[in-house]
Amino acid sequence: MNLFFVATSAALGVGLAMDAFSVSLANGLHEPYMKRNRIFAIAGVYAFFQYIMPMIGWICVHTIVEAFSQFRQFIPWIALLLLLYIGGKMILEGLEERKADEEELAAQDRSASDKDLLIQGIATSIDALSVGFTIAEYDLIMANTAGLIIAAVTFVICVGGLLIGRKAGTRLSWKASILGGCILIAIGIEIFVKGIFGL
Repeated sequence: MNLFFVATSAALGVGLAMDAFSVSLANGLHEPYMKRNRIFAIAGVYAFFQYIMPMIGWICVHTIVEAFSQFRQFIPWIALLLLLYIGGKMILEGLEERKADEEELAAQDRSASDKDLLIQGIATSIDALSVGFTIAEYDLIMANTAGLIIAAVTFVICVGGLLIGRKAGTRLSWKASILGGCILIAIGIEIFVKGIFGL
């Protein structure tokens, strides 16, 4: 393990965290009165999935590589459907809140449910399964270390996304939920297009 390994893993983490960053931004917009401990909890969920998915991919490469190769073709479809569901739900909530005033919005619980966070975590990290192929030559300790570096980078980036989104969300009111939902749908389409057409 050397500096090059750490730098490579961190760069991989930045690349993988971009979708999670955008979703964090959307969540911050949707939940502008989010508390600090919730910010860390949400970022932790995304970081966990960004750690676990490459490790699952690594295990699959070393055990059931043929079955995993077949599963890879479904990854873009799964991500698209999950993010369309959550994004559509956010847009509907934004439209319902349109007539509410600022005080009512502050009093409402606009937080994403645990189920929604799990869906987001899976949707934004499912493409990281393929990283198992990238790190296939690593032994278990190196693969695990790479996964932890990716998770740490994801955590920091997602905290930033949540803080930025929260700040903007307090100014945008109900429009923030609609914008957040549109961001999630756009991410789903982007993952789908990249996965299917290789763009």
